[in-house]
Amino acid sequence: MRTLLAVGLAVLAAAVAMPAAAQGNPQQERMKVCNEKAAGKSGDERKKFMSECLSGKEPAKMTQQEKMTACNKKAGAMKGDERKKFMSECLKN
Repeated sequence: MRTLLAVGLAVLAAAVAMPAAAQGNPQQERMKVCNEKAAGKSGDERKKFMSECLSGKEPAKMTQQEKMTACNKKAGAMKGDERKKFMSECLKN
């Protein structure tokens, strides 16, 4: 009888603990979210992104208009094909 009671309590304790363990800790959740956001990045770019994301320093997403403004400033006095190429690459990032 005692053995049956002990087994029953062990099963109950495991059932109660399981949902908490399935949720993961905050660091695991952050890793999951950052991993999803890093899709398509590789190498040093991915390392830098993951480092910033996991530490909470992930840059906010810019709107298309904000990107255009920032790229225009960076392009400065560029003209013609050089400017087109630069703007295309800048807006992709």
